[in-house]
Amino acid sequence: MRWQLTALLALAVSSAGAAGTEAAETAPYVWPIPAWMAPPPVPEDNPMSAAKVELGRHLFYDSRLSRDGTIACASCHDQARGFTDGRALAVGIDDTAGIRNVPGLANVGYFPVLTWGNPHMTSLEFQSLIPLFGDNPDEMGSNGREDDIFARLAGDPYYAKAFPEVFPERPAIDLFTVTRALGAFERSLISLDSPYDRFKYWGEEDALSEAAKRGEQLFFDHRFECYHCHVGVLFTDNLQTTRSALRETGNHNTGLYNIDGEGAYPPRATGFYEFTGDPSDMGRFRTPSLRNVGVTAPYFHDGSAETLEEVLAHYARAGREITDGPYAGDGARNPHKDGMIVGFAASESEIADIIAFLKSLTDERFLTNPAYGDPWPQGHPATVDRVMP
Repeated sequence: MRWQLTALLALAVSSAGAAGTEAAETAPYVWPIPAWMAPPPVPEDNPMSAAKVELGRHLFYDSRLSRDGTIACASCHDQARGFTDGRALAVGIDDTAGIRNVPGLANVGYFPVLTWGNPHMTSLEFQSLIPLFGDNPDEMGSNGREDDIFARLAGDPYYAKAFPEVFPERPAIDLFTVTRALGAFERSLISLDSPYDRFKYWGEEDALSEAAKRGEQLFFDHRFECYHCHVGVLFTDNLQTTRSALRETGNHNTGLYNIDGEGAYPPRATGFYEFTGDPSDMGRFRTPSLRNVGVTAPYFHDGSAETLEEVLAHYARAGREITDGPYAGDGARNPHKDGMIVGFAASESEIADIIAFLKSLTDERFLTNPAYGDPWPQGHPATVDRVMP
């Protein structure tokens, strides 16, 4: 029965865009979530509809949103990698190197803060302007090219029909409609069907290996303290739902750097300090969700850990020591480091069990669901020059 429900919900998301305009605009959006999870909050000026989600999906995979038609949202957010890109740092237009590891988009509609280190990025619609038009660094390189891009999209038969249907009161393609369609699609990216979910919430005892069950016990043990930051159903201390009385926001300094012995992080990677100027915010970055963490390597805000083993070694030591180079220093002695990061001793088998548990958070249906995949046919102008990770 559970699998039938999941399939029906996925079908509703993927196929309703083909329904008649009136039905698509008036029918309530069917969230692809189990009954035990509340939907994410939705802005009043961007109500959800299946047709809008479908339009946003087309835009997400369309490299014509970039200056030269090479970079789409999907160029950095690959579904098979949990909507990350497998690189240490993002790569934008003209092979421009980014300054952050690409965050995954699973359940992104539930996050009250959307990026690694900017406390002001609280709206999917607003955040989409940064990769489109930001130049620090260039991502899609479209700053000042808005009219050209909108004209390019308007010439596509799909958009010529879809935009007026989804936004009948403002049928012309503009920033308002593009960002709201993208936001609706991203808000639909729900991942709650991992083996751990089947074990924990649906009572399927054989959904987890014995190693993963042991790893769960270790993960929630005070000895390791993992769950203090990676808490709740999304395994992060950042959460907002339609039932939330408050927005939960969590950011932490995990002892990755201590350049000057006084807590400094590398330039352009100082975390919330960049925006607040508060010394206590130096090196504080948003806690990522651990869902699909088995496929979203490399890790940390700068992609400096290639494997889960490296991540756990970092926390076992209570901070990273860099012995030479411009960023040399002992992160374990960073004065701004979170007090929960105290280190631990663990056997190889215990580390293997924790990793087995973390890998049980991988939602294969999410990674392969066609409702989240590329809608464009091969060779279409939307994708013909698109660069993928």
